[in-house]
Amino acid sequence: MLTFFMRVVIASALLLLIYSSAVFADIFRYVDENGVVCYTDAPAGKKTVRVIKESKSNTKQSKAEEGVSSSSASADYSGYVQQAAAKYEIEPELINAVIKTESNGNHRAVSSKGAMGLMQLMPSTAYDMNVVNPFNPEENIEGGTKYLRQLLEKFNGDLTLALAAYNAGPKTVEKYRNVPPISETRQYVKKIISLVRGKNNYSFSDSVRQDIPVAEPLRIYKVVLDDGTVLFTNSTLTKTGKVRF
Repeated sequence: MLTFFMRVVIASALLLLIYSSAVFADIFRYVDENGVVCYTDAPAGKKTVRVIKESKSNTKQSKAEEGVSSSSASADYSGYVQQAAAKYEIEPELINAVIKTESNGNHRAVSSKGAMGLMQLMPSTAYDMNVVNPFNPEENIEGGTKYLRQLLEKFNGDLTLALAAYNAGPKTVEKYRNVPPISETRQYVKKIISLVRGKNNYSFSDSVRQDIPVAEPLRIYKVVLDDGTVLFTNSTLTKTGKVRF
């Protein structure tokens, strides 16, 4: 049985393969017998749900679509943004800034790492936020805003840290107890805060944040059983020869 992590990796790989070979085609979603969520342009008899419908005429408009402006993105998705903003108590300007920075308003955007849609949700994040179709603007904005709210709560309302976690992952922020020293992440945070607050001279403090909650690392033990079997476990078994990692 595949682990959830393996399922996410496989799904991401399949998705990237699809987009590298046939960007402008109908895209279908299905769950295989192992529970892996797959996206494909060739259903091959599978019980699928079409998540993107593409006509031939649309292929000629790809360049224009990729360069969609922030103003058009705001107009097209303003209803969804307002709805999510009210539900999760987040400023609409912040959601629009994330959309602008993540995808420039392209609801079909896929990053090299497999992040999808307007707010660039990774497959694992989309799954956690109950987003079935990450290319659907309403679902994507709902899921991305919900995730942003969770990050704000996790980091005690600190917008800088929440945005850093949105880009680099919460574990990375916890590791450094601040915005990580990653150029992409720092530019990302600076750009969004500048879009929201109109500041072009945003700077970071490299001092360690003392109020960041850090999860206790999982303790793993190595146990040698009586028959010589080596067992790795997080359980405090009362066996001899136990070594903690």
